[in-house]
Order: sequence, then C-alpha cells, then structure tokens
Amino acid sequence: MAGHIILGFMARFVLRRLATFPLVLFCMYGAAVLLVMATPGEGLESGAKELPPEVLAEKRRAYNYDQPWWQRYFWTWPKRLVWDRDLPAHQYEDWTVAEILRGALPVSLQLGVLALSLAILLGVGIGVLSATRHGRLADHLCVAVGLVGVSLPTFVTGSALLIVFAIWLRAVPVGGWGRPSQALLPAFTLALPYAAYIARLLRASLLEVYSQDYIRTARAKGLSEFRVLFDHALRNALLPVLSYLGPAAAAIFTGSFVVEKIFTIPGMGTHVVESIHNRDQSLILATVMVYGVFLAAFNLIVDLLYGIVDPRIRIGGRID
Repeated sequence: MAGHIILGFMARFVLRRLATFPLVLFCMYGAAVLLVMATPGEGLESGAKELPPEVLAEKRRAYNYDQPWWQRYFWTWPKRLVWDRDLPAHQYEDWTVAEILRGALPVSLQLGVLALSLAILLGVGIGVLSATRHGRLADHLCVAVGLVGVSLPTFVTGSALLIVFAIWLRAVPVGGWGRPSQALLPAFTLALPYAAYIARLLRASLLEVYSQDYIRTARAKGLSEFRVLFDHALRNALLPVLSYLGPAAAAIFTGSFVVEKIFTIPGMGTHVVESIHNRDQSLILATVMVYGVFLAAFNLIVDLLYGIVDPRIRIGGRID
C-alpha cells in the first residue's frame, strides 16, 4: 500500500514537471532570441569578400530573413529544424542544423557521461576518505587536492595535462576523438573541478552527520565503522551532493567548449563557439534549445533521486 502511495506521489510530480517543460523551454528560447537580435549583423555578410546585392538578397530569402522576425524565430526556423529538418546553417552551406547536431551531439554526450561519472567517483571517494580520516594527513592531502581542483580553470588543467601526458610522455594521443585513449584527458579535465567540489561538499556533510546522536547510538551498539558509514551516515550526507548534481551535470554537458577546443573534439562545444564567432543565428538558437532540454531533464532526475534517497521528502510531500 505504501509503495502505491509513493509511486502515485512520484508519478504526479513527474507529470507536473513535464507539463512545465514547454514553458521553461519557451522562456529560454525567447531569451536567446532577444540576445541574438541584440547582436549586430545577420551572419550572412561574413567573409573577406563583400557579396553582391543580388546574392545577398537570395541568401536572405534562403535563410528566411525576408520574413518578420517573430515569424522567422518562432515559427519558420523551429518548424524547419524539428519538422522539415532542412534548416540551413550559415557557416556550413552543405549541412543543415539537424545534420550538425546529429553528428556533434553523440560526441558531447559521450564526453559528458564519462566526465560526470569520473566526477562522481572521484568526488565521493575523496570526500569519504577525507571525512573518515578527519584531521590526519590523508584529510589534509584531500583538502589540498580539492582546493587545487576548484581553483584551476579547465584551460590551464587541460593544457598542462596535454603537455605532460601527450607531448612529453606520449602516453595518449594529442587530440581527436574515436578511441578510448583519446577520451581520457578531456574527460578528466572536464571532471576535475566538479569532482573537487563534490568532495568538499561530501566531506562537510559527512562531518556534520557524524556529530548527530543517531551516529553515536549506532557506534554504541557496536556497529563497525563500515556499517556506520554506509548504512547510516552516507545516505543522509549525499543529499547536498545530489542537489548539486543537477546543475553540475548540466554545466558539464554545456561547459565543454574550452575542453573540446583544446583537445580538438568535434562536439557541440566546438560548433557553439564557431556559430557565435560567425553570428550563425540558426545554429546558436538550435544549440540553446538542446542545452535547455538537458538542463530541465537533469534537474528533474535530481529531484527524483532526492526523493528516493530521503523518504522524508516523499512522506512530507515536499518533492512536489
């Protein structure tokens, strides 16, 4: 009976959140449209040679710039991208936006999943080690590693790893994508700051949980430190980490621009940087929508995990 009640709570919560997805995505898209409109130029005149007026007029018709802005941004381009799949990209005359996303999105997804997995494994491991060895040498070393990971920007970390492991030691390829060895350095570079922050969060949370009365009661009953940690402390200590994983996952998937550039990875980040540089409005808006879907989906997943880890949220109805 209790299981059916919990499933009912979760189902209603998911349905309500899914119902808000269109509004959230529309607001994000609208904000992106305003920013694009505020940027001077249409991206059609780029290049060293100025286009003749008749050629420029034909390109404007092909890219729907002859239509009113509201019709172009809110009807023609979304329809051509999602339904017709023939929305052209300014900077790639032979490719449509759908073809670019279809080729680049799987690459960024693979890199993001690997980086997120590394961030969780490293962050939880270092955080647990630091908290369980509080005040000892291992704790100080973990805190120092976390501080370095949070402080160093990814372009410094990525460049240093590239020089040491790819150029000096020749242990991994310099760049590219397609082999497992080519994914190690960019995934670690992308994961390091998030792993460091997860470790700091988990360490502070575990130390607070260890001071609670029920932990002292568990130890008084003669439970081993392993059971105290995994049966009582870690479950509650993970709540701040879970609340951080939603924005962290979205940031990992959307913040790989620099890493993809450093390691010459043909993912979404590379196309985003080039589209902004070339004022390719159709590609900019399409990538914003893709990242918006990821952000909303990850936040929903984290909210569900929050309710699974802490039953009090389900019972109190605060998940919805």
